Amino acid sequence: MAKKLLHEKIRWYTDTHKEAEEVVAEAKENELLTMQKIHEKHNSKGFYYLVDLEFTHSTAKEEMEKRPEKSDVPDGQMNMDEVEQQEEEFDPDSIQFEKETEGKTPQVEATESDLPF
Repeated sequence: MAKKLLHEKIRWYTDTHKEAEEVVAEAKENELLTMQKIHEKHNSKGFYYLVDLEFTHSTAKEEMEKRPEKSDVPDGQMNMDEVEQQEEEFDPDSIQFEKETEGKTPQVEATESDLPF
């Protein structure tokens, strides 16, 4: 099963508004950026900024349309369509068998002498 990143959200923390704007400017260089927000927050320690960035890589529909029609079969292996096609083309009458030797079986010693071990 293939895994694809479709959507990505990133949140940055900065101490100053200028740093937050630099983060947004750097993110705008990426053409996949679809949304940016700068949130000004404060607490007892002072002000800080959160920068939300959203990137959209593709949609599920686009990924499904990119899929190849045929399955990704390893080299040297047939997919099911090719197997079915070969079965349809197979002619059992074209098989030829070698003639058997009548009653002559090779001796065990002769067969064992041909073995490599």
